[in-house]
Amino acid sequence: MIMGVHVRENLKMRDGFFENDEDNKLKLISAIRKYQPDIVIGNVLHDRHPDHGRAGKMIADCCFLAGLAKIETKDENGKDQLRWRPSYVLHYIQDWYHEPDLLIDISNVFEQRMKAVEAYSTQFHNTDTNTNEPQTYISTPDFLDSVIARARMFGKRIGVKYAEGFISEKKIGIKTLDALIQNET
Repeated sequence: MIMGVHVRENLKMRDGFFENDEDNKLKLISAIRKYQPDIVIGNVLHDRHPDHGRAGKMIADCCFLAGLAKIETKDENGKDQLRWRPSYVLHYIQDWYHEPDLLIDISNVFEQRMKAVEAYSTQFHNTDTNTNEPQTYISTPDFLDSVIARARMFGKRIGVKYAEGFISEKKIGIKTLDALIQNET
């Protein structure tokens, strides 16, 4: 477990062809109500792959809809689920550049992050010359270099080695100016 994820649930939406329709929304609303997250991180709203934007929009829609009492869903035991609305929906920047609303220092977990990305070995550059897989946009040797370069650029903007950028449709506030001061250890 590279990322320490405790649960991974596949809602079985078809890669490349799922729609932001009622059936798929109800699946996602049910999952949101089941896990009751305070923060949901989803795909960016507009990107190179059509699934990314469609998924990002569906995630944002469902996080809102999950908080409405008139939309009824049942759990796996057939019991009515309670409404739940996450406090924040953040969209992570994937391929195309978007100006982030929020930058988070990932310097201490950057190596772990890259191991998680590289775990999708069938998607990225493979030095094994016996593979019959065609080279794709993200399987070129330079693709992972661009992922690292963006993290460095975002990090530079906030004075750290690496940062991850997110977009938020909701403005993010703080309670006091003291929250801006980073604790140094």
